[in-house]
Amino acid sequence: MIGPSTNTVVEPDYNAMRPAGVTNHYSRIFTPNAAPNNETFAASIAVIGDNVMDAVKSALTCGPDYLLMALSSVSFFGGANGADALVRRIQDCAGVGVSIGSHSIAAALHSYGGISRIAVLSPYWPVMNQAVIGYFTDVGFGVVRDIALQCRSWTAIAEVTPAQCREALRRLDGDDVDAIVQVGTNLSMVRLAAAAELWLGKPVIAVNTATYWHALRANGIQDQIEGFGRLLAEH
Repeated sequence: MIGPSTNTVVEPDYNAMRPAGVTNHYSRIFTPNAAPNNETFAASIAVIGDNVMDAVKSALTCGPDYLLMALSSVSFFGGANGADALVRRIQDCAGVGVSIGSHSIAAALHSYGGISRIAVLSPYWPVMNQAVIGYFTDVGFGVVRDIALQCRSWTAIAEVTPAQCREALRRLDGDDVDAIVQVGTNLSMVRLAAAAELWLGKPVIAVNTATYWHALRANGIQDQIEGFGRLLAEH
């Protein structure tokens, strides 16, 4: 698992979903705890992106069978081509496969089937949401609505409350939306998304669930895990 040093959510999220016989190992991307805004967000993400490969090389010292990018923002830049380039860059260095947030969510949406229109929730700023929308448009999904929570620092993302997320989901939902997607790995929604599927009656996909599910299935691990929504329990 390759994730920002400011991220306090993704590691416990992944550990909660870990089936017996699988081990998780976290390699931290050095990340200054910046205070991004709409004008500086891309530059702040670039600082993190520049440090990714050092964290990959550190992770390789334990001889992993597979990698997960526990950082979703960089996987959306440049649309589908940008995501493909990120995968190639990591695989060329590591010599093993990797799951990234953008492609994992797209695979999850296809796994549910019958989804063409989505809504997106992020802890980011509007400029980053535009990159997320661009990716999903590239891979064939229409984004009907989106909310950027505009968190004031990287660690502040983890401080967003379940009540705030629940209210955002209600605002995003509608008859014109087939599924709701949450991005931003430091925003823990793995359990809330599972609950929301029940009261909204449609797929609600948290990025941490999608990425971990994608990594398990890519390695032939078919354990059906309850408590984190239909994706891990049924797909």
